[in-house]
Amino acid sequence: MRLILLLITSLLFTACSMDQMLVRSSVPLIESGVEALNYETDLDLAEDSIPANLNMLQGMIKIDPENDLLHTYAAQAFYGLAYGFNEDNRPERASDFYQRGLRHGLVALEINGASDLKNTPIADFEKQVSRLGKGDVAAMFWAASNWAKWVDMHRDDPEAIAQLSRATALMQRVIELEDTFYYGGAHMYFGVYYGSRPPLLGGNFDKSHQHFDRAREITDSKLLIPDLLQAQYLARQQQDRDDFHQRLTNIINAPDDLMPELGLQNQIAKRKAALLLKKESEWF
Repeated sequence: MRLILLLITSLLFTACSMDQMLVRSSVPLIESGVEALNYETDLDLAEDSIPANLNMLQGMIKIDPENDLLHTYAAQAFYGLAYGFNEDNRPERASDFYQRGLRHGLVALEINGASDLKNTPIADFEKQVSRLGKGDVAAMFWAASNWAKWVDMHRDDPEAIAQLSRATALMQRVIELEDTFYYGGAHMYFGVYYGSRPPLLGGNFDKSHQHFDRAREITDSKLLIPDLLQAQYLARQQQDRDDFHQRLTNIINAPDDLMPELGLQNQIAKRKAALLLKKESEWF
């Protein structure tokens, strides 16, 4: 009987291991899929394809729940789905996606040794973040991106606002370790962070400009999102209507093949720029 139980246990363990091996061998396919999606310039086609890929990804996570790369990709996918396709017209759905993306990002970090980053006291949180290394950059970036966008959508909630410092600490660590990660995304974060508030409330327009300039430098000004965010947050906060209007108009008129490997992001920027221009007379 013991031998039979041992054989059954061994077979179950082998089957589980084989499923996990199959999942892990599929990770390069996920990477290729992300790259291919980034080339897509048809927003409807991109939006239709993301949920199916996300469902597949979550199925893989069920098989291999301790795979930090899968959780990181899920965090990235939920962010893209929320920011690119839901935030402007379905904010409640976007908020839910940001929360789900945040959970995956935090799980990825906790798999690699962090502990309860959402609830631990801030002093312990900062110590843990200071110990995170280059291998954690992607998970930190997508966790912080989802976290900050969720906070931005709940800026009337003091408890939500209090969480911004954690997202900021993660993104500062990204700057320290690899400031060019994801096309200078951490610099875009701080461009918004310093540019979206008046100086009396912690804003710093000079720092905001510097971060946006650095993001443009990293991408040779071929990624349109830094200009989009600068218009949306910094120009609006400075009440610079000319800068707001010019940046958004330049985005709309930019060539569609400006940066083919990020064609999707630039098309999203164009759509968002058009929506922001409709609010110009309301904001200025």
